Amino acid sequence: QKLKPQSELTGMKVLCFPSPVSLQVANETLHTDRPNLPECFQLSVLSWLPSIYLWAVSPVYLFYLKRNNKGYIMMSIMNRFKTVFGLLLWIVCWADLFYTFHELRQGLSRPPIYFITPLVLGMTMLLATFLIQFERLRGVQSSGVLFIFWFLSVLCAIVPFRSKILQSEVTDKLRFTTFYFYFGMVVCELILCCFNEKPPLFSNVVTDPNPCPESTAGFLSKLTFWWFTSLAIKGYKMPLQAKDLWSLNHRDTSKVMVPKLLKEWEKEQAKAKRYVSAYSKPPQLTTNHTAGGGGESSPEEVEVLLSNQKSAPRQPSFLRALIKAFGPYFLIGSAYKLLQDIITFVNPQLLRLLIAFTKQKGVPDWWGYALAIAMFFTALLQTLILHHQFQYCFVTGMNVRTAVIGAIYRKSLVITNAAKRSSTVGEIVNLMSVDAQRFMDLTTFLNMLWSAPLQIMLALYFLWQNLGPSVLAGVAVMIMLIPFNAVIAMKTRAYQVEQMQYKDARIKLMNEILNGIKVLKLYAWENSFKEKVLAIRQKELSVLRKTAYLGALSTMAWTSAPFLVALTTFAVYVTVDENNVLDAEKAFVSLSLFNILRFPLNMLPQVISSMVQASVSLKRVQSFLSHDELDPDSVDRKSSATGKVKLTVVNGKFTWAKEDPPVLHNINVMVPQGSLLAVVGHVGCGKSSLISALLGEMEKVEGDVSIRGSVAYVPQQAWIQNATLRDNILFGRPYNEQKYRCVLDACALTPDLQVLPGGDMTEIGEKGINLSGGQRQRVSLARALYSDAEVYLLDDPLSAVDAHVSKHIFDNLIGPEGVLKGKTRILVTHGISFLPQVDNIMVMVDGRVSEMGSYQELLKQNGAFAEFLRNYSLDDIVEEDEATEDLLKDEELFPDDALSNHADMVDSEPVINEAKRNFMRQISIISADGENPRSRSVRRQFCSQRRHSETQEKKKPPEVEKLIQAETAETGRVKTKVYLEYAKAVGPLLSVLICFLYGCQSAASIGANVWLSQWTNDASSNQTQENVHMRVGVYAALGIAQGILVMISSFTLAMGNIGAARKLHFNLLENKVHTPQSFFDTTPIGRIINRFSKDIYVIDEALPATVLMFLGTFFVSLSTMIVIVSSTPIFAVVIAPLAFVYIFVQRFYVATSRQLKRLESVSRSPIYSHFSETITGSSVIRAYGRHNAFVLMSDMKVDENQKSYFPGIVSNRWLGVRIEFIGNCIVLFAALFAVTGKENLNPGLVGLSVSYALQVTMSLNWMVRMTSDLENNIVAVERVKEYSETKTEAPWEVEDKKPSSEWPMQGNVEFNDYSVRYREGLDLVLKNITLKVKGGEKIGIVGRTGAGKSSMTLCLFRLLEAAAGEITIDDVKIAEIGLHDLRSKLTIIPQEPVLFSGTLRMNLDPFEKYTDEDVWKALEHSHLQKFVSNQPAKLELECSEGGENLSVGQRQLVCLARALLRKTRILILDEATAAIDLETDDLIQSTIRTQFEDCTVFTIAHRLNTIMDYTRVLVLDKGQIAEFDSPTNLLSQRGIFYGMAKDAGLAQ
Repeated sequence: QKLKPQSELTGMKVLCFPSPVSLQVANETLHTDRPNLPECFQLSVLSWLPSIYLWAVSPVYLFYLKRNNKGYIMMSIMNRFKTVFGLLLWIVCWADLFYTFHELRQGLSRPPIYFITPLVLGMTMLLATFLIQFERLRGVQSSGVLFIFWFLSVLCAIVPFRSKILQSEVTDKLRFTTFYFYFGMVVCELILCCFNEKPPLFSNVVTDPNPCPESTAGFLSKLTFWWFTSLAIKGYKMPLQAKDLWSLNHRDTSKVMVPKLLKEWEKEQAKAKRYVSAYSKPPQLTTNHTAGGGGESSPEEVEVLLSNQKSAPRQPSFLRALIKAFGPYFLIGSAYKLLQDIITFVNPQLLRLLIAFTKQKGVPDWWGYALAIAMFFTALLQTLILHHQFQYCFVTGMNVRTAVIGAIYRKSLVITNAAKRSSTVGEIVNLMSVDAQRFMDLTTFLNMLWSAPLQIMLALYFLWQNLGPSVLAGVAVMIMLIPFNAVIAMKTRAYQVEQMQYKDARIKLMNEILNGIKVLKLYAWENSFKEKVLAIRQKELSVLRKTAYLGALSTMAWTSAPFLVALTTFAVYVTVDENNVLDAEKAFVSLSLFNILRFPLNMLPQVISSMVQASVSLKRVQSFLSHDELDPDSVDRKSSATGKVKLTVVNGKFTWAKEDPPVLHNINVMVPQGSLLAVVGHVGCGKSSLISALLGEMEKVEGDVSIRGSVAYVPQQAWIQNATLRDNILFGRPYNEQKYRCVLDACALTPDLQVLPGGDMTEIGEKGINLSGGQRQRVSLARALYSDAEVYLLDDPLSAVDAHVSKHIFDNLIGPEGVLKGKTRILVTHGISFLPQVDNIMVMVDGRVSEMGSYQELLKQNGAFAEFLRNYSLDDIVEEDEATEDLLKDEELFPDDALSNHADMVDSEPVINEAKRNFMRQISIISADGENPRSRSVRRQFCSQRRHSETQEKKKPPEVEKLIQAETAETGRVKTKVYLEYAKAVGPLLSVLICFLYGCQSAASIGANVWLSQWTNDASSNQTQENVHMRVGVYAALGIAQGILVMISSFTLAMGNIGAARKLHFNLLENKVHTPQSFFDTTPIGRIINRFSKDIYVIDEALPATVLMFLGTFFVSLSTMIVIVSSTPIFAVVIAPLAFVYIFVQRFYVATSRQLKRLESVSRSPIYSHFSETITGSSVIRAYGRHNAFVLMSDMKVDENQKSYFPGIVSNRWLGVRIEFIGNCIVLFAALFAVTGKENLNPGLVGLSVSYALQVTMSLNWMVRMTSDLENNIVAVERVKEYSETKTEAPWEVEDKKPSSEWPMQGNVEFNDYSVRYREGLDLVLKNITLKVKGGEKIGIVGRTGAGKSSMTLCLFRLLEAAAGEITIDDVKIAEIGLHDLRSKLTIIPQEPVLFSGTLRMNLDPFEKYTDEDVWKALEHSHLQKFVSNQPAKLELECSEGGENLSVGQRQLVCLARALLRKTRILILDEATAAIDLETDDLIQSTIRTQFEDCTVFTIAHRLNTIMDYTRVLVLDKGQIAEFDSPTNLLSQRGIFYGMAKDAGLAQ
């Protein structure tokens, strides 16, 4: 092994001339059992190695230290020791040197080596000592350079140390002593070097509350990622939280990264601009030149310019900017990758030597041990280097993502409106989420682009050396597999798209079902909808099955590839030439090379597709970043106060985009300080555009705009941030209590704060979702007022608020007496009532100013303005405003309960004249849109929801618990029970079969390799020829069997998984359709939908893939163990400790990484939501000059996200190093035991066990990842299970209690001592009700809110089950029959009309029970016939989700048509609370009177006039019967009913 070639030995002779040792080197070194190296070699090569290393590295290192100064470190005791030892070493080395001189004087002449080595060593020790100090001054806490130096020194000194011990008698006492000194101190230095110095003084580490330990970690700790351990332990003890995460390293923050990229990008843009300006006018240049004037360009240049002119104008290249910004750091990773690629090929060579070693008899054992240790070290080195390369790549990826997101964000704040129009908000958010993510994924792969071809070439080179041209056969097979895999991938992608469509359709349908579940229950329609969902699911699963078939094929290709390649290569090799013998060396070395080859070949297609995607993303990002920006100088904002004029526009001509025609022409405006200018005009005449122009949001074609002082802007559509109400108003300004209160009052927000749950600290949802339109507008106004600017641009702020609120705001805020009276204001408005009070009015027509002046002047001119006023007829408006206000004031005086009846006054008197009726209707519209908390319609809704809110109140406590439960299910470890549940869903027999098949497949693979090792042993016993065909045949058979088994096992696994997915989804759906209504009242729909979308997706797609990988890696690891143990049984001893360490590491990793993943995904969405919010509000942000603050906010959110992503990367590296270390130990022990058991092992077995061991690291690593994924994904099964086992309602059909098909004949309804409550533990809603209703009676049910009117109907349908008593219909107790039997015999016309998406026909008759003419008849009676027959699709008219494409009235009529179709003996009519338009209402009432003449009708009335002619009226009060008699009798009794009638104006 350590044999030196002759030439070198002659060189040595010169150095060591009189030394007696020269040529017996080989004997003394290699062929003894106690090897020793010649003294000359010890003195020269071994001593010089560390020195050469240090001198080579130090110039670079010193340069690096000069550049990076972290502040100096105080002298510590350790540092002193290091320095002293360094100086002592120097003294020791030079003592040797002087001793040699002394000997010369004595006349003993020594060879030159005795002078050179001590001299060199001494100088090196001085250099090392200098480095120790220099590092201290530069703040290096732990030095890698010196660590490697001391490590090499110790390694090189071990050999002479051993030979000195072996020496029998000591001849040279002094050198003997100095050497021991030297060795001791070098070891001390090495030990000291492992520890860390204190952090430098004045460093920025201290300021950080939770700094990342990486920056202060020692060299060894960095090398093995030991510094991550603390977090792993913390994560194992308890689930990690955001506060446990380290802060980002300063160099990874947005603050550093984004400017870095932007700087390069700006350079690129400047270059492109120069290029364009240089090449845009070449003709002039040429004339210039020929005329001799200027002469800046020589003729050649001109030609170049002209030729370039043809090519497109140069785009600034974003790629180049990225490369310049991140290339250097990334290249470090690439260098590591190169090293790693080369080291990869060392192990197969060592394997060859090891097999050769086992063949030879009588070779000293230490060779084998040396080889085993060398294998271990190369593997270890490879591990460390590989993971550092990954670390560099991932960090680069992370930085690229940070920078790209930052760049896009900054750009989105300044792009022009034209550019914004070209890409929607969604697209821009996609740039940020999808495209930035793609760059990130690519950087991790990018090195494969050059490394894969390199690995392939190296592998082929070594294979060629091994087997000659036969290799080409194997390579051909590999290349043929590539298109096969590519085709499969394309097909799979197509299927995925198809499956996504089905999935979306299914979720949409589920969403509708869950939203309308109550209606489905009332109509007993659950089955038909269940069938619809299952039909979609069936299609979805069939696509999944196809995908699974393809997947199984590709798995087979992936597993059998190395085998097929080996088979073809060996078969060709053996058959080509008689003399070719396949022995162990050739076979197993080739196998391990083929295994190396398999990775790059599989990666290349992935890398290429990733490249293609990234290049698309690159183009998109580049074009976005190249958009035009707004010109910051289009509006002159200098605050030099010239005179009294605050705002001027001179000859303004503006357009939205350079290519569009101008929108505003010759605008001339001057607004003096403190005046109020109103801008009026018809819709689309350019009022808002004018405001935008003043803000500089439009392209200025010509003219000048100047604004003096700060600006506040209120846009037409209020823009609200997702923050607290207070933050929305302060908008980054300091909080001042008094000013703040005053602002709230002026904007009429004080009453609203009392309504909001958290006052002004209420978190406001995205887009201001939990505020009404008017509240949003007022918050926007409050923001402007609080900003205390000098110029106010108000774009129609009063349109969204009610009349009386707008009056309040005008008076207190905008108008001449308002808070803003000293400020300059421009108000765009439609409200004519305010115009008399403004200073100036500007009338716009088609983008021009048509007239301007005060109210009186304009009226006198009798121009466009007077016309405008006439159109809007001022008097009406004023009247209406006052009327509204009176009504509203009026309303405040009414008590709660009278409210609904008071509103019914509108349509209660038949005498009422039409005009008044219309007027009231208008008012109801005004207040319906309004947001005065006391306005009627809101109150109205309140009534209908009162009972919900009650149930809500009471159910708060259980709800809270529920949430907590859901959380705990997600953190801790997953119970074995869940795995068993899943296995049960797959099918117990099938599960066992799958495992059995995997076992068989592993057995086949082991069999093939064992057979191979037998075959290679033929070589040693020289019986090769006769068996060749048999050997090849059996090998092929075993291999192909393995391939087929892989395919079958993948198939069965996929089938099992799909079966499980079908079962789980079916059970979930079945259960949800049978779940009682109370569950849906207490569970947010989102949570149920989540089970149907996210969790089912995981069970469909993520779980099968994970299980497949898990089983694959598990059986590979298992078979490795089996092979090694069977060839060297002693290996079994080692398995236990290794497995223990493995499981230990795995548990730590899984716990930590799961939580990190969760934190990362939680912190990701705020980035995108903040971003889309910013884009919609960019004009507001710019107007208030809050640009930089928002950029900072975005950066913080990105950094927050990267904070949890970074430990995630490191956790994978940490795991990788540890698991691969276990793998390397397996290699070491496999090799060691092979060496010890060499006597009774044949070379084939050694090759087998070691080549298996070399593969195992990968599987071990993946197995941990898969376990982790499996745990994360199996939770979905648990969650779906939880919701498929909730309590169900009574059975739909009870066979032995089935009523006859004609039931109910008469329609008699009896309540007998009946009580009911909503849910366990709540109060009774109806108490001991007893009443009898004869068939054909018409009963009206009235009562205040919460009296239990609706509960009556729910009881008839058994949506609520009785607490006591019973209901009988025609002598059948309804509690005993099936729900569907009951519900299908009753008909309800519900309050809110619910339609489902599908055809109109399906909405009327989902089970297709009726003929077309029945349906048309029903439509005719419900007055829809005309509408439907006018539609081209007739009955097949598609209703959109929720029936959006029909008006509310039409929807109500469709519900009526449903009732007419079913035509049962008992009809329940729940009157719509919200006033549907009165026409529809009359239609419904008249239809019911004619069509349901002989039926029993229960009407829950809100308007008494509808039930005045009913047979009897039931008055409920607090769940009990208060009065029950005919309307006339009740009126004469003067009880509750009389009071209500009086309120409604129906009684005197």
